This record gives sequence, C-alpha cells and structure tokens, in this order.
Amino acid sequence: QHPTTPLPSPPARGCRPSTTSTTRTHARTMANFARFSGLRANNARVGATVAPVHTRQLALRRGDLQIRCARVAGVEIPNQKRTEVALTYIFGIGLTTAQAILDETGIDNKRVKDLSEEELTTLRNEVESYMVEGDLRRKVAMDIKRLKDIGCYRGRRHIAGLPMRGQNTKNNARTRKGKSVPIAGKKK
Repeated sequence: QHPTTPLPSPPARGCRPSTTSTTRTHARTMANFARFSGLRANNARVGATVAPVHTRQLALRRGDLQIRCARVAGVEIPNQKRTEVALTYIFGIGLTTAQAILDETGIDNKRVKDLSEEELTTLRNEVESYMVEGDLRRKVAMDIKRLKDIGCYRGRRHIAGLPMRGQNTKNNARTRKGKSVPIAGKKK
C-alpha cells in the first residue's frame, strides 16, 4: 500500500476483510496454476514473462495415458497389491480361490502393475470360469427368496431379520437385529 493511504481498521472478531482475502485467494490460485502447469510461481504474475521449469522431470505429463487399475470380471483390482490379494477384491473370490487361480494359470504372484497384457488376459479368462460378482449376488438373493417362499425355518428367520443358525437372541445377535430400541416400562 502507498504510505499516505490510511490503513483499514481491523476487522471484527471472526471476520476477514474481503480485499485481503480476495488478494490472498488470487495469489494462491496463481501459485497453484503455476505449480500445476509446470511454471515458476514467482514468474506467474500478470505481465511477467513466464519460463518453464526444467529442474524436475515428470515421469508422466498431463494428458498422458496412465493405467491405474487392471479390470478383471468388471472390477478394478488395485495395481499396487500382489495378484493373490488383488483378486480378493472380486466378490466371490477369497484367498484360497485366488491361489487356485494363480496355480491353474501358472502366473507368478507379483504386483498387478507388473503383469503383462497376456497374463491379464489369461487371468480374466480363468476368473470367467467362476461364478463371481453380479451372477453370484443374484444367485444368493434367489436362494434367500426361495427359502422365504417355501416358508421353512430359515426363510422365516430371514423375514424376521433374526439369526437362522441357532444362535441365542436374548442378549446379543445385534448384527441381524440391528440397533437396540428401548422399550418403555421394560425394566424388570
């Protein structure tokens, strides 16, 4: 500010002056723009000549194609994890099944990002032979619906939202029963 210009009065407690915050926000925006576009932040002023930064080489430029996750059975499995663990992200494949898939295909248990395209194709073809994801979810839902329709004990327990494998329900069973609801006048 110019020395003759009077300083603004301090803002009320909890408030920020609009001019200062706008200037600060603008400066932050320009700094972010400069950083992400590969330019020096101190040169990114209005009217200043802008020189590109050559001190740091980026592995990938903006706009380059980058594979983040491999897609198997319609699910994006993580790139950083080993294949054995990454396959367990698919509904219907646990650790034992994942190990069996790797044994049958002969693929090493390396990180997903290190797999070649041929290995991924082999993996996809092998996983297709298992019932996973939507088909498995649909089958489980149909099995439960069948139990409800025929009115057997397990079906009635499904309808009531209670455990169906003989567990006691006097004290626990909160997973099936849900959050406890207090009943008025039930004390003793």
